[in-house]
Amino acid sequence: MAGWLSYSRDLKLHQDTIQKMTDTMALRGPDGEGLWIDGPIGLGHRRLSVIDLEGGRQPMTANKPGDRQDVAVISYVGEVYNFRELRSELVNKGHNFNTNSDTEVVLRAYIEWGENFVEYLNGMYGFALWDIRKQELILVRDRMGVKPLFYFPTSDGVIFGSEPKAILANPMVPRKIQADGMRELLELVKTPGQAIFAGMKEVLPGEIIKVNRDGIKNYRYWKLEAHKHEDSLEQTIQHTRDLLEDIVDRQMVTDVPLCVLLSGGLDSSTITSLVSKKLLAQGKQNVRTFSLDFKDHGEEFVSDGFRLTPDTPFVLDLVKHVDSNHGQIILDSRELADPELRLAVVRALDLPPAYWGDLYPSLYRLFEEVRKHSTAALSGEAADEVFGGYRWFHDPAAIPADTFPWMSTATVKLFDGKSLFDKYLLTKLDMSNFVRDSYQQALNEVPELPGEDPTNRRMRQITHIHLTRYVQSLLDRKDRMSMAVGLELRVPFCDHRLVEYAFNIPWEMKTFDGREKSILRAAAKDLLPESIVQRVKNPYPATQDPAYERELRSAMSSIVKDPNAPVRQLLDLGLVKDSVNREAGRVSPLHERMGMERVVGMNSWLSEYDVSIDI
Repeated sequence: MAGWLSYSRDLKLHQDTIQKMTDTMALRGPDGEGLWIDGPIGLGHRRLSVIDLEGGRQPMTANKPGDRQDVAVISYVGEVYNFRELRSELVNKGHNFNTNSDTEVVLRAYIEWGENFVEYLNGMYGFALWDIRKQELILVRDRMGVKPLFYFPTSDGVIFGSEPKAILANPMVPRKIQADGMRELLELVKTPGQAIFAGMKEVLPGEIIKVNRDGIKNYRYWKLEAHKHEDSLEQTIQHTRDLLEDIVDRQMVTDVPLCVLLSGGLDSSTITSLVSKKLLAQGKQNVRTFSLDFKDHGEEFVSDGFRLTPDTPFVLDLVKHVDSNHGQIILDSRELADPELRLAVVRALDLPPAYWGDLYPSLYRLFEEVRKHSTAALSGEAADEVFGGYRWFHDPAAIPADTFPWMSTATVKLFDGKSLFDKYLLTKLDMSNFVRDSYQQALNEVPELPGEDPTNRRMRQITHIHLTRYVQSLLDRKDRMSMAVGLELRVPFCDHRLVEYAFNIPWEMKTFDGREKSILRAAAKDLLPESIVQRVKNPYPATQDPAYERELRSAMSSIVKDPNAPVRQLLDLGLVKDSVNREAGRVSPLHERMGMERVVGMNSWLSEYDVSIDI
């Protein structure tokens, strides 16, 4: 999705620009395209057909019941999972539908209920809706921020798109990064609403941006609230299970082949089992699943202190348990360092990879293979944020730390990508104060529950910070890598009803069995083999093959030798040279490799996007 609102222009005279903006979304929408331009507004759309393959073309217009004149038009990305119920309600209110798409349901919901229509939506979405009568634009993003949406305010309107690249295709927008953007790039701190490019903003999860001739206004239609949890442990487990079954049931609706991404962990295994159970009950073919591993990884796997066990044995346990139609995708570690693949990742992100650079190309290749068989996939993403799965949720040193838990002294090295950058630059950016101020901002947003004990208050803070900061980086990564190959990724654990409910479960109940994700484990126990019920949390697999690191060092060496490499101005070249020359016969600690990943990724991004740095 892309668009431009300029009250001082007739945008029919700028159709070429709007077309160029829309064309940047071709990978996200390979199945169709459309433009709608009228006076000051131009909307573009590239479609990935998932619901109503023939009838859901966009931008889409609609009229009021009993009126032939169009009153609103929409360019919409994502899915509304309760569109069938909403459609029935709107039909009862006199609306006649021309398609079977959820897009038309969203559009007619606005016509019927005005801006309150967002309260009715359950799904993942980012869209622009133009009210023809009011000559007013609204930009809307889903409650958890599963789908991206960016905008660039101008003197007479706004330029917007699903990704920064759509906005950057407009010649009015500079390709510039300033101090705030550089700070975000160098730390695993995602400030809500902050885009990396100067002057650009990101619509917040659960936010509406309203643009008219009076200017730009914004307000939140949803955010997490603190409530007293009244359910017993047994009721909590059962309600969690009921929610999961309903959520998965809704998110299985599609007119294209659907699969589940399976890692062998508790989260994805739960989703897989629920989908399998539903399909078999309907007399349909069992679920299609896909997993990832690296060539020779099973034989050569070595724990790095973060990834404790290989995934494949657990994947096979689950596949055998539910008898899914499974495909294992094996990647060659050396391929992940291929410059063309890295460039494809940068183009998909519009940014250098945030951390652990091999995760991005491996996801890209995984999704590329999955897309050959399925157009939509379910993922277990976000369960750790919702139910408290990460190790630092349970680390006595990380819990009281006066910083983001994943940046405490116990874990900070795992996410440190600054080690090879110039110390003067880091001092000028004042990174310590940036992290401290960002953390304080995050704390200030946490809702309070009167009378809550200190432990629960602190764990509520940690959970809220994860749900509003940490998970955004993961959702961004999954969205960009999947949509870059035309694969729609659905995340059941981001259903706002589940997030709201779990957010208010007391910590002692969330850990009632002395482990992480106790409620989820209990809610899904009967669905899973015992090996997965007992498995300890394991992150997405990264390659630990020395061959990959040799390729990474080779890319670093090229940067050292190239006096025109744009990232050189940001580096401590002495440290970079030392890193290049270090013996690479073994796999380096994660924090050492992270620095190399950041340098190589940053150089690719600065070169490809021709970004000017103004710090």
